[in-house]
Amino acid sequence: MEQLLKQLQTYTSLTSSEQKTLEQAIFKRTYAKGEMIFTEGKISDEIYFVTKGCVRLFYNVDGNDKTAFFYTEGQFICAGESYTYNVPAIENYQALENSEIYIFTKANIEKLIDVFPKLEIIARVATENELITYQKVLASFITKSAEERYQDLLKTKGDLVQRVPQQYIASFLGVSPETLSRIKARIYRREHS
Repeated sequence: MEQLLKQLQTYTSLTSSEQKTLEQAIFKRTYAKGEMIFTEGKISDEIYFVTKGCVRLFYNVDGNDKTAFFYTEGQFICAGESYTYNVPAIENYQALENSEIYIFTKANIEKLIDVFPKLEIIARVATENELITYQKVLASFITKSAEERYQDLLKTKGDLVQRVPQQYIASFLGVSPETLSRIKARIYRREHS
């Protein structure tokens, strides 16, 4: 809860009364490694905040999982289009590690906003973060090679390489696991020559 409140304080200041109301309106759920958090086809009415663990966003494309992003501690998760427009989601979220997640339901957020209008920031920040995530992923696929995307991943979230199975890293980069191995070998040779 402390991590969540600290994150929210970067967007808006909350009084102790607002913090207490917020704490009463959300709940914590734990997910085991491999457990699904949200699956495609459902209408999203929840926003998630990761306080512990790693979550994979993936799409099912012709029966194959395509990893789009990884969320770790301190990040909001929201199936934005589904949440906003009440349409079935096309994304899936899976815990890659034992994970602890705080959950805001749409109904509770609406009640909170009635009491404290500035808490609307929670929903806005979560959906904005999701939009920014999508934009970054899309831009990297348009402007960078798989090797450059891998190097960016090492720079920005290097811990993921240790935390996430390599087949998901490869899928995220849009390459096969064998190609990822070759990319890693090239980088290693360059750094050690």
